[in-house]
Parts: sequence; C-alpha cells; structure tokens
Amino acid sequence: MIFVKNTPNHAGVAIYGDQLDFHNLYEALHDIVGSDEECERYYSARIRVLGVCYDLRHALMGDREIEFVDNGIDDDMRRYMAVIAPDKNVYFKINVLWPEILFVTMVLNDFILLYAQKKAKLKYDVLSDKQNIWDPSIAAVRSFQAAVAGLIKETVSNSSFSRMMNLMNERYWAEDYTWQYLDVLNCRFLEMDSEKRSKSLLTMVKRLVERGQEYQTLRATIKASAKHYNTWEDNIKAPVDYPEDIEW
Repeated sequence: MIFVKNTPNHAGVAIYGDQLDFHNLYEALHDIVGSDEECERYYSARIRVLGVCYDLRHALMGDREIEFVDNGIDDDMRRYMAVIAPDKNVYFKINVLWPEILFVTMVLNDFILLYAQKKAKLKYDVLSDKQNIWDPSIAAVRSFQAAVAGLIKETVSNSSFSRMMNLMNERYWAEDYTWQYLDVLNCRFLEMDSEKRSKSLLTMVKRLVERGQEYQTLRATIKASAKHYNTWEDNIKAPVDYPEDIEW
C-alpha cells in the first residue's frame, strides 16, 4: 500500500511502497496520462506526472532509498504459524517537492476524466459510468491521491485543508499550462525555512490554480523568448536554478 509522509525539513513528501506498490502505481500513472497524441494540450502537465514515474522506475531499479518497515510479525506469531519470517518489509522511497506533488495530484483529476472519456468514447463526465467504476488504473491513482490528501490534512489547519480541497478539485485548469512556473514555485519553496513551508501549502495551491499576474508575466516572457530563439516554448528554461543538494 502506498503511503506518504512529510520529509524531515518539510521540503516535500516521501512516498513509500513495496515493489508491487511502486510497479502498480507506475503502470497506472502511465495508463491515465496516455500518450502525447491523446492529450496534446496537456503535454506539460503530462511531463510532470511522468517525472514522478521516472523516480518510481529508478526506485524499482535500486537507484533510490529503501527503508525497513514493521510488518506486524512477532515471535508469538512465528511460533503460532510455525514459520521463519522477518519482522520488517523492504519499502522503496522517493521524495517529491511539495509544490510538485500538489500539481501532480491536482492534474491527475483532469487526466482521470480524459482517460474515462476515452474509454467510454463519450463527451461528458463518465466517472460514474459502470465501465470505469472499478477500473484498476483509476483506483490506483485515486488511492495515491487520497494518500497525498491525507498527509495534507495532517499538515495544515482544518480551514486551510477545506480551502485546498476546493481548489485542488478544479477541473481542466492545467490545460496548456506553462510548466516553468512550477519550477519557480519549487525553488521559492526551497528558500523557505521548515516552519514557513508547512504554512505555505495553501498559498502554493492558490498560485498554481489561479494563474495570477506572476504566472501571466512569466508565460508572456516564455512565449517571447521562444519566438525570439525560434524554438518550442518547452525548450525555454525557467529563470531559476534548483540547489545542487536539497535538504529534504
């Protein structure tokens, strides 16, 4: 079962799961976001979801951290079951910055709708359609979103949590999103101290969803730069630099 925790300095979330958990989530996320051709106007949002997939895959390859987690088996249970078994399971672990995981969690709502519509071949909200109620990919992604939402609830006040959930369930807000703005928010978040980070989650969600003046200014700059250099907007780097080492 996938579960998430705050990292020690609240820079982001640590996502935990065993080999099967990470494999299933990796496959489900790929199913939900589809291919480039299926959601061209969600290209930038899709890339950020695939960034999480990248870490999941590398964790499965042994390129990320692992932790030993109690599994509930003690000496009494071993004697009763007459087995030799460890008392801990190996869990893989990846870290994702808070603004990044908020963005990914939110945009997955859009991708689930698009995926369900594609499967049902209809042009309206089909999440209640019988073909999709028990779809394994939707179920896996919803479980992942629920784990993130549960951590948010533990981290912020009740009023902030309610406002965040309202904002995070806006539909189709990430279409044609200027992804460089997410890099700006990630780097800004890293400049905060641990206490301020926890208090800024609501602000991060508002900045992502509302597409305010700062977002519009950056978007215009990215478009102008792409035109000047005769290249794609996705080839223009955000005007920020990530630290070489993140103190998670």
